[in-house]
Amino acid sequence: MIIKKIYTSLSSFEIFSLFRERKYCFFLDSAMDPLKLGRYSFIGFDPEITFKSKDGNVEIEENGIVKTYEANPFDELKRLMKLYESNCDCVLPFIGGAVGYLGYDMCHHVEDLPRTAVDDVHIPDCFFGIYDGVIAIDHLNKEVYAASPGLFSDAKAWVEAAEEVIKNGKPELPHFEMNNAGEKVKLQSNFEKEDYKEAINKIKDYIRSGDIYQANMTQRFECETKYSPYELYFRLRTINPAPFACYMDFGSGHIVSSSPERFIQIRDGRVETRPIKGTRPRGNTPAEDEANKNELLGSEKDKSELLMIVDLERNDLGRVCKTGSVKVTELFHLEEYPTVYHLVSTVVGELDGDVHTVDCIKAAFPGGSITGAPKIRSMQVIDELEPTQRNIYTGSIGYIGFNGDADLNIVIRTIVQKGDRAFFQVGGGIVWDSDAQMEYEETLHKARALINALDAQV
Repeated sequence: MIIKKIYTSLSSFEIFSLFRERKYCFFLDSAMDPLKLGRYSFIGFDPEITFKSKDGNVEIEENGIVKTYEANPFDELKRLMKLYESNCDCVLPFIGGAVGYLGYDMCHHVEDLPRTAVDDVHIPDCFFGIYDGVIAIDHLNKEVYAASPGLFSDAKAWVEAAEEVIKNGKPELPHFEMNNAGEKVKLQSNFEKEDYKEAINKIKDYIRSGDIYQANMTQRFECETKYSPYELYFRLRTINPAPFACYMDFGSGHIVSSSPERFIQIRDGRVETRPIKGTRPRGNTPAEDEANKNELLGSEKDKSELLMIVDLERNDLGRVCKTGSVKVTELFHLEEYPTVYHLVSTVVGELDGDVHTVDCIKAAFPGGSITGAPKIRSMQVIDELEPTQRNIYTGSIGYIGFNGDADLNIVIRTIVQKGDRAFFQVGGGIVWDSDAQMEYEETLHKARALINALDAQV
C-alpha cells in the first residue's frame, strides 16, 4: 500500500479533467460542505475488473476475459469483494475497491416484485469497476493524495504515474455561460401533466383504503443535448454543487449527478443513513427565501412524511445492526442548497459482527425516502403507476472499499446521458393531504438545476 501527498494548486475538478478520457473514469465529487458531509472527493480510472448485471445476468470482465452467467447480483458482488478483502488502514476513508452504481431496479433482487414498467433506456441494472488506486482530495485540509493498495499491480508505479499526470498536465475547463435568452431544448415527460396528477390521486386512494401510508411518485424527462457529459457535469456542479455529486463513465453511458442525499455510509462497523423528505424552492428575494424556509420548518405534513421514513429506515437497519444500537441523531434538520431547501434526518447503528457491507446495503435497498411506507407495497404501487423503469434514478452511486467501508448516495438530481440524449427523473413523497398540483410543481422545483444545466424548458 502506497499513499503519497501531491503538492498541486489544481482544484479537484481540474485534476479530474486530466483523467476524464481514461476508461471507466469516475469523479465522486463532494462539491460542498467540507466540514460535515463533503470532506473528500475521489477520482479513479482504468479498473482492474468490471462487474455488471442486467435482468439477473451477471457479467464480469478481467484481463480481457468476460464471464457471463445467471445469479443474484448482490450475492455475486459480495463474493467478488470478499476475494479482495484487505485492511487498508490509513488516514483516508477510501483508497481502492468497487465504485459504481446500483440502479433502482435492483430491488427485484431483494424482493419478489412485479416488473411491468417499460425499459426504454437500456442500461445495466448495476455497474461497478474494481479500482486498485484512487486520487483523493481532502477539501477540509486542502490536500491531494495518490493512493493504491497494490492488490493487483505495483502500488508505487500507480502512484507515480498519477502524480506525473497531475504535476505536468494542463487542465482545460469547459466554457460556462447561462443561456437566459437563447433558444432552449424542449423536455419531454413520460407523463402528461394531468395524467401525473391522476396518478397522485390514485396513490391517495391507496392511502385511503389503508394499503400504504405514502409512496414516492416520479416523472421522467428527456431531451437532446448539445453538451458532452463532461461539459454537462461542469455546468451542473457550477449551478448546483452537492456533497454526493458524481461523474461516471459506465461504458454504455455517463452519469452526471448532483445528489444531496446519502443512502448508506459504513465506517468501522458503524452505519449511517440520511433520508430527505420535505422540499421548498429557494426564493427570488431574501424575504421570499426566508418565508419558504420557515414554511418548510413549520410544515407538519413534511415532518410527518419524514418521520414515517425515519421509522422505516430504523427498521431496515435493525435487521443488520446490534440490538439497541439503532438511533436517530438528527430528526428535522434543515439543509440549504442553491435551488431548494430540504428537511433531513440521520439514523445510525452498529453492524452485527458477521454482517458484510453488501448485506447491509441489500437490507436497506432501495432507500425508504424514494419508495414509501410500507416499502414493499409502495414499490408495487410505483411499478403500477410509473410507465417507464427508473433505471439508475433512486438507486445508489458510490464506493465499497476493500476494507468494507462504504459510502453511497441516493440517485436524485441526476442525468443519465447516452449519446446526445439526456434522461432525468424528479418526484416526491405522496401522503394523504398531498395536493396534486403542488406535488407536480414540486417536481419542477427539484428539476430546476438540471433544466438549467441542459439549457432546457418544460
